[in-house]
Amino acid sequence: MLFLQEQMVNFVNQYNLPVIEVSLVLSKYLKHLTSQLDEVASQTGEELPVLVASPWPLEVESAESAIEMDLERVLTMVDEARMDIFDTIIRVVLTETEMNHTDAVLLLREWERLARGQLAAVTSPGQLFSPFEVPEDF
Repeated sequence: MLFLQEQMVNFVNQYNLPVIEVSLVLSKYLKHLTSQLDEVASQTGEELPVLVASPWPLEVESAESAIEMDLERVLTMVDEARMDIFDTIIRVVLTETEMNHTDAVLLLREWERLARGQLAAVTSPGQLFSPFEVPEDF
């Protein structure tokens, strides 16, 4: 888990990955991994713990924004090549380390909470492309 965390932090910091791009890649992996875990849990008659199945609560208050953001336009502005590299880093580390899905989801949920906190603070479309901020103690 530590290796994945290190690789993600290094890439995000080195390439000043925007909040929106980090969020999109995290969303993809969380959806994929949780659906696989949910399928296995269903086959055994169990349910996923809320900590795994759902986004973690935010500790930040988000103000209502009257600014409209055209999602299609925002999506055309992301750097798909950079997102593919970030995606590949996550995929390769998960595969090579054979990290179990639950551990991977829990790590990605922490990243997701951080990303959602930064997205909640966005007041204009341009801020979606601000560099993702990784705290020192993360």
